[in-house]
Formats: sequence, C-alpha cells, structure tokens
Amino acid sequence: MEKKTVRDFLSTLSAPKSQWDDTVTIRGNALNINDVVRVARCNTKVQLTDDEEVLRRINASHDYIVNATNACQPINGVVSKTCKPIYGVTTGFGGMAHTHVSPEDASDLQQNLIWFMKSEAGRRLPRSDVRAAMLIRANNHMLGFSGLRLELVQRMVRFLNTNVTPHLREFGSIGVSGDLAPLASITGALIGLDESFVVDFAGEEIDSISALKRLGLPRLNLLPKEGLAMINGTCVMTGIAAQCVYDAQLLLKMTMGTHALFIQGLNGSNQPFHPFIHTHKPHPGQRWVANSMLELLKGSKLIRDELEGRLEYRIGELVQDRYSVRCLPQYMGPLVEGMDNIAQQVTTEINSASDNPLIDPDKGMDYHGGNFLGQYIGVAMDQLRYYLGLMAKHLDVQIALLVTPEFSNGLPPCLIGNTQRTVNMGLKGLQISGNSIMPLLTFYGHPLIDRFPTHAEQFNQNISSLGHGSAHLARQSIEAFQQYMAIALMFGIQAVDLRTYIVAGHYDARSCLAPASLALYEAVRKVVERPPSSEKPYIRNDNEQSLDEHIQRIAADIAVGGRIPQAVAESLCDSHERS
Repeated sequence: MEKKTVRDFLSTLSAPKSQWDDTVTIRGNALNINDVVRVARCNTKVQLTDDEEVLRRINASHDYIVNATNACQPINGVVSKTCKPIYGVTTGFGGMAHTHVSPEDASDLQQNLIWFMKSEAGRRLPRSDVRAAMLIRANNHMLGFSGLRLELVQRMVRFLNTNVTPHLREFGSIGVSGDLAPLASITGALIGLDESFVVDFAGEEIDSISALKRLGLPRLNLLPKEGLAMINGTCVMTGIAAQCVYDAQLLLKMTMGTHALFIQGLNGSNQPFHPFIHTHKPHPGQRWVANSMLELLKGSKLIRDELEGRLEYRIGELVQDRYSVRCLPQYMGPLVEGMDNIAQQVTTEINSASDNPLIDPDKGMDYHGGNFLGQYIGVAMDQLRYYLGLMAKHLDVQIALLVTPEFSNGLPPCLIGNTQRTVNMGLKGLQISGNSIMPLLTFYGHPLIDRFPTHAEQFNQNISSLGHGSAHLARQSIEAFQQYMAIALMFGIQAVDLRTYIVAGHYDARSCLAPASLALYEAVRKVVERPPSSEKPYIRNDNEQSLDEHIQRIAADIAVGGRIPQAVAESLCDSHERS
C-alpha cells in the first residue's frame, strides 16, 4: 500500500501550470480537480466529448421523460395505464410531492421552480466559484441520467467559453437537495427567464436576456424535469471545495518547505527522518513526510547530519530535538493521508450524477433517491479546515522555538538581524501578527455539518449536509492560512540567514542551504524584492522595511499560485522522484 498510496497522493497534488493543457474535455466521468481550477480561474476552454454512446444516453434519458409525461396526457378523458408518477415531473416538489401535476402544467412547473428558488442572500460569490459550478454541472449531466436536453449542457459550455458568468450569492443552500437557490440563479440566466437574472459578460454586468441576444441564443422554456435536473445537485459546493483542495495541497507543500527552512534555522538533526524509524511504523503519509524531509534537508550545511549516528553531543545539550521537530512525520502523516482522502472524495463528487430522480434510459426506469445530498463535501470541508488548523499550530510551535534563545541553538532573540542596534526588536511584532491568525485557523476547524436544521421545507429536508456553508468556511480558512504562511516563510528566511552567519560568517544562505530549499528561498526573496546578500540578513534593522507590505506580497503570490508555491511544488515532486 505504502508506495502506491504515496505516489497516488502526489499525483493528486496541483501540477505546475506549465503542464496544463489548452482545453478541458468533459464526458461525465473523467474531470479532475486541476481541470476545475483551470476552467474556473484561468478561463481554459471547455468542449464536450463527441463519444456517440455518451450523447446517445443523454438524448435517450430526455426522451424517456418526454414519453413518460405524454403517457399521462388523457385521451378521451382516460389516462393510459402506463402513466406513473415521477417526482418533480408529474408531481410537486418536496413536501408537496403528493400534488399531481398535469402534462399541460409540467413545463410551467419547471419555470416556477426557478422563480420560487430565486431566494439567495448575502454577498456575491467569486466568479471562479460560479464557473467551477457550471463546469461540474455540465460534467454531471454528460453521464446521461438526468433527462434534460443536450442543448442546456451545450449552453453552459458556451457561457464558460465566452466568459459569461451568472451572479450568485453566498447564502441559500443547506446542501440537501443540492445547491437549490444558487443553481436556480444559474439556470434562470442560462434560459433568460427574466431580466432580474444578471450575469457578468466578460467584465460587464448585464441582464441575462441581453446576454443571450449578444450570444445569438434564444430564450428557452424548460421542459419537464429540466429545472429540477439543473438545480438538484452539489456542484456549487463542489466547485468551491475543489478549489479549496487545490489551494490546501499547495499550502501543504509550502508547509513542508517551510519546515525544512525551520529545521535548518534551528540546526536540527535529520536523524528523526531515518527510514529505519518509519519502516517500523509504516503509515503511508508518515513515510512520505519522512522521505520528503530527508530530501529537503539533503546537502544542507545548517543541520546536524546524524543519519549514520554521527552524533556531536556536548554535555549540557539535549541529545535529541524537541517533539515539534522529531515527531514531524508522525504529526504530519495523518494530515497528508486525510487530504489525500478528501481529494479523492471531491473528485468522485465532481464525476457523479447528483440528481433525483435518476433515469436509466436503457432499462426504462426512473429511480428516486438522494444523490443530491452534499454530505461528502460537508464532511470533507469540515475535515480540511481541521487539518489546516493542525498544520498552522505546528508551524506556530516551530516559530516559537526560533525566536527564543533558550530553544533556538544560538539564534538571537526574536531573530534580530542587527543586535548592535539596541532598539531593534526583530520579528516580535511579526510573531504577534501570526499569533492573531493561528487561533482563528484552529477555530475554523470546528465542524459545521452537525448543526443542520431538522425542519426545512415541511420537514421534508429533515437532514442536511450544510456542505455549501462548510465549503465557504474552508475558503475563509484557506485565505487566512495564506496570510499565515506568508508570515511563517518570513521567519524561515530570516532564520536560515542568521544560521548561515553562525556557520559560515556571512548571511547569504544559498551557500549553506539544502539544494531542495534553494528555489523556495530565492522565490520569497524575489517576491519581496530583497535579493540575498552576504553583508546582511533578510531583515537587518527594524526600520529598513515594512513587514506588513512583505506579508501582503508573499500572500498575494501564494494566492495566485505564483513563484513561491510553484518553487516548492516542483522541489517536492523532484524530491519524490529522487527517492
């Protein structure tokens, strides 16, 4: 299990943008997290598969609904024996599913569904979230189990490729029948139901009817089940979740790279990562972390190289590093495996038929169930926030060691760059800033999904996933962690510069760092426009820079997947290949 699982985990981590293709093809079962991010954030073009079997199944499921509706049309006052109730097609919705809907009203039922679900609240969702949702909904429908026309799927792709993005708001989904209200806003815009459905048209805000005119598309009336098929799904929460997973994977890699800087700054030992230790507690995540740290520290002149027992022990010194260094693989291992599991669950959701009822056109059956429940996303995003909190707390402990002379193996207090200037206080304020974020990240780690209401919609939706809300909180956690990671990296850069002075008599850490740490070190220096110097460390005197500006530069670079995340991502992938 270990080698395959570790390799599988690494394959899910965000690939460098240079490896991305120009087009994403959707067929229902092969979309991945990187694909979602490419379309959502980078405007990558989308195309539908030309697989005849896929297209046949979509058309056949739509024909099934049309035929089932027509079978309930009275002829000479008599309804055919083949007429049977299909939820949301010949019945009302939810707690009103006992209400009979005639074939004459079946289309109006779908239009009205979009109207009464137009009930969102709060701020507008980011454009990338809406694009991710449309892509995933289109992909869901390519499975051919929902009964709607291919034309609606093609229209979603047209919107994506021409940068037409419906406006959605942040509140309105409890994640049980899917993201009902948000998806109603997408659907209303796609068909041009009314001018009140508004879109972003390549940066310009216009009403949906005008947008359709610009695209040369007619307004559409929804046919039986099409409204239900469009809004019964988890794709908004899943789109947010996919992007959170992508960002969290980069943050995990940066956490590993930052720990490597910390250990070098602390003059730590590499012995805790020896394969002998982890062979005898062979959790896949633990072994991956240990192997990665060995590679990230290989060749460093700043650590104590004790892999083969070359212990340079002096009386009065600790014979081994403190737990936050020595237990790093055991601490981080479960988080690595947990994030791997989350990525797999989100990917499965991306490629699922999250609708009700589902149509099997080949057997001529409709199946009533609950694939629209977003519990997998809710649980995954609760767990993701929890893992992010644990990662931040670990980094925070390491920073505390770095700034405290009693624990830092000779570094100046608060990592003061110039101790000759007596008013210098070093990174004291920076640590306080980090301390203001870290508790928030652990707070975000508390679960949301167990707080669901039990009485929604006539007690029909008496369990709910709250996946949409949990995904929103995950995004907030990601954004806070990006700020925290910027602070942690600043500590790491300063620490290795100061350790280099102790080891080599100058401040240019490039000459002493492990080769695998060089890319991250240089990337941070470039982003803050502070090139390495043998004459002075990253931060020499307190009054020579604005630390808050550096935080924002680094955090912004992390958020867009710039120099820093790409540097550490590539170094970790390379390390794995070498191992």
